[in-house]
Amino acid sequence: MGEENIGQRTRTVTWRNPEEGLSAARERSGLEYLRGIFSGEIPGPPIAALMGFEPVEVQEGRAVFAVQPGEYHYNPIGMVHGGLAATVMDSALGCAVHTVLPAGAGYTTLELHVNYVRAITRDTGRLTCTGEVIHVGGRVATAQARLTDAAGKLYAHGTTTCMIFRPSSGSREG
Repeated sequence: MGEENIGQRTRTVTWRNPEEGLSAARERSGLEYLRGIFSGEIPGPPIAALMGFEPVEVQEGRAVFAVQPGEYHYNPIGMVHGGLAATVMDSALGCAVHTVLPAGAGYTTLELHVNYVRAITRDTGRLTCTGEVIHVGGRVATAQARLTDAAGKLYAHGTTTCMIFRPSSGSREG
């Protein structure tokens, strides 16, 4: 009976109810809202708890996250799954765009392009992902990101295109 549990590991994930902070998203600018999340005043997104990444820094046009790769991120060939890098990059890129949006505006990723340049394992150590806005227009924004280790070695880089949803002003475009 115990043989099927040999080598078995568990990981418990805990998060706050994300709906607690939704009204703040409508009332605060993107930068103010993200500062609330980064400070812990507003609940963070559950995906960060699930994947094990954390906020490091946020300022206008820039968002930084960190992640410590672990074996629970592994794919079947003993490397960290590329989805970890893509997820932390999508978060840093999207949050960088969010920092420049007014209260009530939102965004969604239209395109994510990730270039993986070296393998990640649990021995890689803490990785930092820095997302920075390239351009923000009326409906579309672009941003770029780099995923590096403590020594500055590059593991992945990428770009995003985001669609922006701005609060309506009550007028209709023709």
